[in-house]
Amino acid sequence: MRNIPVDVSVLTFVCVSPARPKLISQETGEIKTDKDGNTVFTVGLAASDEMGRVELVNVSLSRDPGLAVGQVVRPVGLAGMVWEAELGGKMRWGIAYRAADLAPVAPVAVPSPVTSADTADAA
Repeated sequence: MRNIPVDVSVLTFVCVSPARPKLISQETGEIKTDKDGNTVFTVGLAASDEMGRVELVNVSLSRDPGLAVGQVVRPVGLAGMVWEAELGGKMRWGIAYRAADLAPVAPVAVPSPVTSADTADAA
């Protein structure tokens, strides 16, 4: 399979689902490992461009990046790989994404709690 590098310089990535171990089989619960024996994790990201188009992508990497939902990240070494498989008697294909790392760009913005005084001021 050929890895296709992704130019991340024109995209903004936001974590939309936390890292979780990637499963080889749903039935057995077997967890995928890389060639060095490290657990492979999958992180859900929203990728947006300057035109406002958004795509949801799952990115695999060989460690838990410890990201929080809502955190802006920069994928390091992001590459796509086209795959094809027969699933349920039908040929399916897609693009699998893998990165060397997901580097935080900014901390998660935590909204300040709303108090009853704030709601009274707004009225």
